[in-house]
Amino acid sequence: MLLALKQATGSIPIVFAILNDPVGQGLIANLARPGGNTTGFTFIDFPITGKWLQLLNEVVPALQRAAVMFNPQTAPYYPAYLRSFEVEPRSIAAKLEEVQVRTEAEIEATVVALAHQPGSGLIAAPDPFITTHRALLMTLTERYHLPTVYGFRQFVAEGALMSYGPDSLDIVRRSASYIDRILKGEKPANLPAQAPVKYELAINLKTAKALGLTVPVTLQAIADDVIE
Repeated sequence: MLLALKQATGSIPIVFAILNDPVGQGLIANLARPGGNTTGFTFIDFPITGKWLQLLNEVVPALQRAAVMFNPQTAPYYPAYLRSFEVEPRSIAAKLEEVQVRTEAEIEATVVALAHQPGSGLIAAPDPFITTHRALLMTLTERYHLPTVYGFRQFVAEGALMSYGPDSLDIVRRSASYIDRILKGEKPANLPAQAPVKYELAINLKTAKALGLTVPVTLQAIADDVIE
């Protein structure tokens, strides 16, 4: 929809919020100087991948591999960012791989395959397709005892093991400041697109128990929300 709006007007200001990859989607020229009539606030700061991997390693100390699950049709930007992540130095030895899914059958096949490999974990990427099919994914990962981390805190209340991601309400609140500045005369082209600044960790201990996992007390202590 944002691409359609941008194509429809080059003069009316557009402020986006909770968007994963505005540069890759062609909405802005770059984060520092967006150019044109569009700017806003992103949802993913891609170094978060390292934090997801760290969280999985906290609950699975023998973690050997983690798969980032996404649909390339609804989240086409993950492969490039994962390639960049792989070449960065890191302290966790577990292998990180991408798994592309387009159907419910592929979601199930991925979960089953990972669950049959000891020391595996899953990262359910913030992706419209994954969000739509989260209930199926939660059911399968619990059935097959596959530790999974999500990007949205709300999912933990629905039964997800844990989540780490930006505070979406904070992003929306911050976007209002840009609207105010634009209405007062500033140009979107000169307002840098901003990454999240506030993140939330949520853990569901009931789900952890069902998966046969022990969540370290130190991890529980720093969580914003712990469901028992």
